[in-house]
Amino acid sequence: MLMLPDDFHPAILPPTAIAESPAWWFILANGQLLVRPGDEGLELPLASIWPFAKWPTARRLYLGTLWGQPCYAVETATGEPPPGWTFESLRGLWTRMDEERLGVAGQALQLIEWDRNHQFCGQCGTATQPRADERARRCPACELIAYPRLSPVVMVRVVHAGRILLARAPRFAAGVYSVLAGFVEAGETLEQAIHREVAEEVGIQVQNLRYFASQSWPFPHSLMMAFTADYAGGQLQADGQEIVDARWFTPDEMPGLPSPMSMAWRLIQDYLTPHDGRSSRAEGEGRGSFAS
Repeated sequence: MLMLPDDFHPAILPPTAIAESPAWWFILANGQLLVRPGDEGLELPLASIWPFAKWPTARRLYLGTLWGQPCYAVETATGEPPPGWTFESLRGLWTRMDEERLGVAGQALQLIEWDRNHQFCGQCGTATQPRADERARRCPACELIAYPRLSPVVMVRVVHAGRILLARAPRFAAGVYSVLAGFVEAGETLEQAIHREVAEEVGIQVQNLRYFASQSWPFPHSLMMAFTADYAGGQLQADGQEIVDARWFTPDEMPGLPSPMSMAWRLIQDYLTPHDGRSSRAEGEGRGSFAS
């Protein structure tokens, strides 16, 4: 799963004591990461100073340390990679790069996009300045502070009579179904967002909401919060816009599923895989309750 590793220690400014230490350089262009094949898999640039002296950069952010080594996020001014290197999407790097560096790359992608989009104050238009004491940009004129943006998304696994509800959005690859998901709107609780999204997209009601897990999803800046739920009533019917098809599936007749790097895949696999001496297919199973 795409997430920051436990061995990563975030920071705003690089300590002077590690200024000469070899650093990981997470170099991005158009949302893609610079890598090259090596003897032990895909490599990132590793150098104590910017390793491409003739390659101009648009912005550079210090991230912290991974395995004790400094990490920098860099956006290049041109997307043409040096010889032997190539830009690849983070999705395409899944299973091909270790999860630890891929998790840091996800943060790098989000922070680079945030920094690029907040160069000027959204309130008065003045050029903003980075703060040294926190991850933020401050307007020197009106003092508005812009922090990295997160867009909360809820997703829910609904089960009923030994079956799981899966649905297709128009953007999905052919044959792929997933759990329901949607953005949380202003003023909503997570639980309210789930009830609304399920009712809007497939016309049913749910109950017994239980928190499952969360995942950073840097495409471009979402935080996925997953729940399980039980069917409570209503007639299943796709709305025809956000959802083009929705069905109940038994474990023996599952359709194509989303990427294993996604929280949706984890939710579905948890339903399919028995654990703790019982099956997670049982309705009412969960990892901690919320009132519905």
